[in-house]
Amino acid sequence: MSTYHATTILCVRRGGDVAIAGDGQVTMADVVAKADAVKVRKVDGMGAEEAGVLTGFAGAAADAFALLDKFEARLKESPQNLKKAAVELAKLWRTDRMLRRLESLLIVADKSCSLIVSGGGDVIEPSDGILGIGSGGSYATAAARALVNHTDQSPAEVVANAMAIAGNLCVYTNTNITAIEL
Repeated sequence: MSTYHATTILCVRRGGDVAIAGDGQVTMADVVAKADAVKVRKVDGMGAEEAGVLTGFAGAAADAFALLDKFEARLKESPQNLKKAAVELAKLWRTDRMLRRLESLLIVADKSCSLIVSGGGDVIEPSDGILGIGSGGSYATAAARALVNHTDQSPAEVVANAMAIAGNLCVYTNTNITAIEL
């Protein structure tokens, strides 16, 4: 059975700003099924006065949408505590029989922190503010670290440029990039 997969998300935090980007490629086995998918989105305030939460996913698309729905429900319970919502999702994801089978990774970010959430119960906050997931995640992360260390680019510019580099290296990542910021 073939599974649709969406790949490569990058999140960069610099100063008080954060941006997230995703490529547009969705693959089915070794075939490009879609080239212009949008895998990042902004979840509005949830009652908080901040500008919201950025989310992105890599992995099986249907699984990711199910997890994003669960995450949003946890965020509504703790609208000003992204870490708590992420930990609660990770606990549910790891212990629920149905959710345990979902194959995806999430990046969530607000004005105060950026996190990777996995089905293994991981909730990881990077020390340098740069997160990459998916097939091209390592390429995008390496490019973003170089850009952050050697340029004055904003997080939105860094994610766009680093994703373009990843899209030129990884066969499961394209250069049809969607970037959003807080």
